[in-house]
Amino acid sequence: MSAAEPAGSAGAAGSTGPAGSADPVSPVSPVDPVGAERSRGAAWRGARRLARHQLLLAGCLVRWLLRRGPHGRRAGDRAFGYARAESPLFWIMLTVSVVETVALALLIPWPLVHAILLALGLWGTFLAVELRLSCVVRPHLVGADGSLRLRYGALVDISVPAEQVSDVRVNRRFRSGGPLAVDPESGTADLAVAGQTTLTVELTAPLTFHRPLGRPVTARLIHCHADDPGALAKTWHASAGASGATARERVDETRRPSEEVVQ
Repeated sequence: MSAAEPAGSAGAAGSTGPAGSADPVSPVSPVDPVGAERSRGAAWRGARRLARHQLLLAGCLVRWLLRRGPHGRRAGDRAFGYARAESPLFWIMLTVSVVETVALALLIPWPLVHAILLALGLWGTFLAVELRLSCVVRPHLVGADGSLRLRYGALVDISVPAEQVSDVRVNRRFRSGGPLAVDPESGTADLAVAGQTTLTVELTAPLTFHRPLGRPVTARLIHCHADDPGALAKTWHASAGASGATARERVDETRRPSEEVVQ
């Protein structure tokens, strides 16, 4: 019995030896249905926003052809352009795009590749023209009540109520990057044209608006550009002053009957 016990123990040890202690094969992790659904939803929302921008650009082209005037202008609003600084760059890019499209159409012998590149070249040229015209027909607007609508074509549209505008002043600044840059830490938004801004708009409270693809951002200080920043600032101060005087007159009119009753 004593001799058999070591053998039995050895056999038991062998059964739990290397084969028993081997790492099990890790199962394949299942696909997260919630994450996949979110990815599909984000892709679908992005496609819808791109389609919406394309429709807006097409609408701007139609508005320009029909000479229907600035988009969104109400009675008493003043429109101020901002696209003049980008004119040289636009014409250079448009010329390069046309020359490139024609050159590729003449040099590439394969019909399928020729057709694809020709279609892409024409679409790119058409898109550049639409974006330029959207900046023309969608200018900045100063409302008769002191409200503001700051825009960059069909990509950015920031509506600021009159009671939320604290000050508008001329302030020239230069920066690099795209047309819209937001610093969440300082609450500052730069709506630049040709790498520059010429106006500073101070707000009384943080304002939420949307980036070109729909992401919401918040800012309390907005730097933007106008072809005539002095005229825009002067118009806003005049509108804000008139609106303030009107508001005070309304308050006085509401107080006057109660004061007469007290007397």
